[in-house]
Amino acid sequence: VQLQAFGGGLVQAGGSLTLSCAASGRTFRDYPMGWFRQAPGKERVFVASIDWSGGSTSFADSVRGRFTISRDNAKNMVYLKMNNLKSEDTAVYYCARGSTLFGGTYITEDNYNYWGQGTQVTVSS
Repeated sequence: VQLQAFGGGLVQAGGSLTLSCAASGRTFRDYPMGWFRQAPGKERVFVASIDWSGGSTSFADSVRGRFTISRDNAKNMVYLKMNNLKSEDTAVYYCARGSTLFGGTYITEDNYNYWGQGTQVTVSS
């Protein structure tokens, strides 16, 4: 399984950006997916997750109401749409594939066993 995150960039505060994650492998649709981020000098933290079917999502408190996560199982893609971006959203964003077949929305890293390389998001104030 390989994951490739892309779509990061420089955006002004209040702006929007959509991250994409392309996954290889025929079993993508059977596993939950998640987004995490790591700000400079800080640990990587949970941002959002979506269950295998796309019917359930979870968000960190810091992004709830501003970010949405979705998936297209036919295209092996997962997306993170980020609205009303703030300077504190600046980080490297990682997509990850859950380890549990037909799993739900997990918020801790130990529930994910495949990771993308990360894409940088920089929000200027």
